[in-house]
Amino acid sequence: METILREQISSGELPAGSLVPSEKELVREFDISRDTARRVLKELRADDTIYNLPGHGTFVGPRDAPRQIRQPDSRYREIAAELANDIRNGTYRPTRPLPSEVHLKQRFDVTTKTVREAVKVLRQQGWVYTVIREGTFVSDPDSWPQEPQEPEEA
Repeated sequence: METILREQISSGELPAGSLVPSEKELVREFDISRDTARRVLKELRADDTIYNLPGHGTFVGPRDAPRQIRQPDSRYREIAAELANDIRNGTYRPTRPLPSEVHLKQRFDVTTKTVREAVKVLRQQGWVYTVIREGTFVSDPDSWPQEPQEPEEA
């Protein structure tokens, strides 16, 4: 995996300033343990191939390279679209609960805030409804949007 990442960096596939995949993404992509992913990232940091920027992620190249920081709120739109697709294809059925925030945080490797923003979009579009102290449930198909929609701005 280290060799592959180094090749991606040297070829420009992962250019200076780009976000390096997270440990969790590397575990999934390369089918390795989290410890192995952590060790490889540590080795790449040790020789200044990559560096960490607390609160933003790990980036390729020298610290002074322009960074491509993903907007913190952009991920919730992707999650909302994926969950809407799951509802549409029957993974989550009408009147049944949506998975818990904890489950969604783990599934998408995001913060509670990001999950809540995604669920808010689903509510606005009619995919789900929330009952206080009971959870969020998939709406009746009559409430679903007829066409896929762009999420509204939060």
